[in-house]
Amino acid sequence: MIAYLVRRMLYAIPILVGVNLLTFSLFFVVNTPDDMARMQLGIKRVTVDAIRQWEHQKGYDKPLFYNRAEDGIGRITNTIFWQKSASMFWLDFGYSDDGRDISREIRTRMWPSLAIALPTFLVGLIFYISFALVMTLFRATKLDQAGVALCVVLMSVSSLFYIIGGQFVISKLWHLVPISGYAGGLNSFRFVVLPVVIGVISGIGSSSRWYRTIFLEEMGKDYVRTARAKGLSEIAVLFIHVLKNAMIPILTGVVVVIPLLFMGSLLTESFFGIPGLGSYTIDAINAQDFAIVRAMVFLGSLLYIAGLMLTDISYTVVDPRVRLS
Repeated sequence: MIAYLVRRMLYAIPILVGVNLLTFSLFFVVNTPDDMARMQLGIKRVTVDAIRQWEHQKGYDKPLFYNRAEDGIGRITNTIFWQKSASMFWLDFGYSDDGRDISREIRTRMWPSLAIALPTFLVGLIFYISFALVMTLFRATKLDQAGVALCVVLMSVSSLFYIIGGQFVISKLWHLVPISGYAGGLNSFRFVVLPVVIGVISGIGSSSRWYRTIFLEEMGKDYVRTARAKGLSEIAVLFIHVLKNAMIPILTGVVVVIPLLFMGSLLTESFFGIPGLGSYTIDAINAQDFAIVRAMVFLGSLLYIAGLMLTDISYTVVDPRVRLS
């Protein structure tokens, strides 16, 4: 187990380096430091001197990867890439173009994101699996057909419709919860309950159908026929045997998502005015703030790799036959 984890962590290093280099290169292909300066200072009536001063203050007046004007190691370290991106490998995300500490912003904004993402994930997981088990239990009946039809209808509707419709009906017409905004502490409940409900509803179609497919595949295997031959009821077969043996494909999709909960939801946070990491990323993209964008991309990659490792480890918990070496 230890050797396996060490190998996976070593494999993660070139992946993170590649993601960092690719993000850095793509960003500066699309936007030069001059473009970034004009965006921050205002496109109209901005002087060349003002652009050069902004680039010098923000450290964008250096070469991208290699500084020929320096000697020795300074040719590498006195570059934009080293000073702006290399520090992320020891989780120093630096400062945004407006001077704010990105690490502090991440620590502050991750809690509103988790306040929405974690309940949505847990409630949704329980509901989707339960709904899929009911459809599997009553497979090939009108109830199963109605459930599948409902899933198809829900899948066909954009999540944006649920957000706008929920805000209009629940907040504007019925005045049950605020239409947008966020407050800390216990007051956060009335701000996050609608985004959580909408998040769960919007995922019913795709998730429930996926779990139903997994359970139906398990129902046709030999161990199910053996359990029935022993006299077990369909409910016992489904909940004791099928659910247990379906845990590996379920964990494949579930555990990977857990670390990404920290990243928040881009659409939900933007429409509901939640000051989380999702809206933070959208605002950075609109402002063309490279420092924030590359920090969020790097953090997302790091969390995704951690999720893959958690997935492999969780396999050994639900299936003792799986061994990591």
